[in-house]
Amino acid sequence: MPDPTIFVDADACPVKDEAKKVAERLGLVITIVSNGGIRPSRDPMVQVVVVPAGADAADDWIVEHAKANDIVLTADIPLASRAIDKGCHVLGFTGKPFTPASIGMALAMRDLKQHLRETGEISGHNASFRPADRSAFLSALDTLGRRAMTLTGK
Repeated sequence: MPDPTIFVDADACPVKDEAKKVAERLGLVITIVSNGGIRPSRDPMVQVVVVPAGADAADDWIVEHAKANDIVLTADIPLASRAIDKGCHVLGFTGKPFTPASIGMALAMRDLKQHLRETGEISGHNASFRPADRSAFLSALDTLGRRAMTLTGK
């Protein structure tokens, strides 16, 4: 089995630099997927993919190219679900993993919150990103990357 690749859903991702550092430390290729605004990298282990503008263009590209045991970094719950279906490891930007056991509840909560926003029951604000989230993300990605590498026999 080949080494896992880390795919980053990069639009509005607050932890791109941290993900690059972990990928470099583990010797893994990282693919940063966005619909623009990201500079190419000279590092051959950092691939930058710019997709056409569109609501799910980056998500679709990631799902098309990711394979089992790859790592997908995203805050997008539908993308997380699609990546889990392919056998990928999925981690949110705050360090929270999405798993086959948790994704159903995450999708249900997403739909409920969307409904509550549409009906005016709640406002559309997400919690702000904190330094503790960055630290939790770094630790979780390092652990997840090492676990994925052991599945390749390394």
